[in-house]
Amino acid sequence: MSATSRQADPIEDYIAALTAALHGPARIKARMIEEIHDGLADTVEAHTREGMAYQRAAHQAVGEFGTLDELVPSCQRELTITQARHTARAVALTAPFLVACWYLAWTTDHDQPWQLPRTAQLLAVHLAGVASVAALLAAATLATTGTLARWLPIPHQLPLAVAWTGTTASVAMAVATLALATASVLATNWPLLAFAGALAAASHAVVAASARACRQCARLPAT
Repeated sequence: MSATSRQADPIEDYIAALTAALHGPARIKARMIEEIHDGLADTVEAHTREGMAYQRAAHQAVGEFGTLDELVPSCQRELTITQARHTARAVALTAPFLVACWYLAWTTDHDQPWQLPRTAQLLAVHLAGVASVAALLAAATLATTGTLARWLPIPHQLPLAVAWTGTTASVAMAVATLALATASVLATNWPLLAFAGALAAASHAVVAASARACRQCARLPAT
């Protein structure tokens, strides 16, 4: 595309820069960008109907929407809260799997004399406790950013707290996976513990990815 043709489409340049500046859940971000694009297009159309040339109408529409420095922080705040809710929901939904792992680890081969599997099982129990606390915090986050948000302001540092809560839960799930895998090697009923380890590994994958995205969003300027 030539420099002349790029200059003829300031709306697309504005949208491209906005897309690059924002981070958050892909579907929500795409919908937000689409709404802004449609708003700009409607404004340009209104100006051109009044006889204004497209180039001037496009520049005026962009000016009416505000600069990126003015628009990005408010949009990013919405995306960051949404990402925090996604992370909190991931923790709240996967933590019960780790509690189920705790149950399996505690009840499987309870009378075995060897110590390594028992040590691994006890470690999994403590890690399940960590995941349970994280799940309670996640549930509180969902309430704070959901129904309660109609009456109470959302704490500015909440997304960062959710990000590190999710990170802690994901680490606990990863360590529980190793503990259960170790126990399954020596336990009599190894398929059950191997299955519990697989559940913990799957939970870790879900929560770790969401917590990483939440940390990235929480570091960005937002209003």
